[in-house]
Amino acid sequence: MQQKNITEYDKEYEIKDHPSVKGVKIIEGQNNFPISWLNQQGYCEYQLYLENMKGIETQPTPAMTQGSKIHHELEEIFKQDSTPSKFEDAVEASKTEASMSREVTVIAPNYGIRGDIDEIWMKPDEIVIIDDKPGRTPYQSTMNQVRAYCLAYKDMTGEERKIKGALRERGTENLFWIEIFTPEVEKQIKFTIDRIQGLIDGTRPFVPTKNPKKCRSCRFKNNCEHAK
Repeated sequence: MQQKNITEYDKEYEIKDHPSVKGVKIIEGQNNFPISWLNQQGYCEYQLYLENMKGIETQPTPAMTQGSKIHHELEEIFKQDSTPSKFEDAVEASKTEASMSREVTVIAPNYGIRGDIDEIWMKPDEIVIIDDKPGRTPYQSTMNQVRAYCLAYKDMTGEERKIKGALRERGTENLFWIEIFTPEVEKQIKFTIDRIQGLIDGTRPFVPTKNPKKCRSCRFKNNCEHAK
């Protein structure tokens, strides 16, 4: 499988910062949030409020620091053995010859989401979108994150090939969860994305977790009135 380092995109967007919400951009007149928020939202929506609405800053956890280190190392190794390519050229070429890429940026103004796919396999018969996570447990939040990557990729490309989303144990080749991006899955993730858009525009309330274990390990617990 060819390795292609995506360095260029045909489509360019005018991107502005949201006037009051950290992390949110205005793209094509619509609020656009990072797909990684879906992981955080599944853990505790109130984290999103504390970090991005109230602007509370905390130190990264050891797990976050270690994850970033491994991610950077894998990216540098990949760049050494890959060929630079435009995104659209890689997608078209993959219809006849398989390739893989890392750190592929996807932006879907239609749904107000954007993010960077850890790894993507483009094959003549299918597209496999992979997100690296610590451990081997497919949480609802991490599954939703991959589903949103699938939605954004499909929206960008109009892809008609079968799309699969997968979770991989960080630093290994172990794909511990994989799912076909069916119309039903697409419907479900659109519903969740719409909820977050409601949190951003104030039409829906932020719901804190009711799990005391999550509160005890939360990096925002000292700033949260709901902490247990």
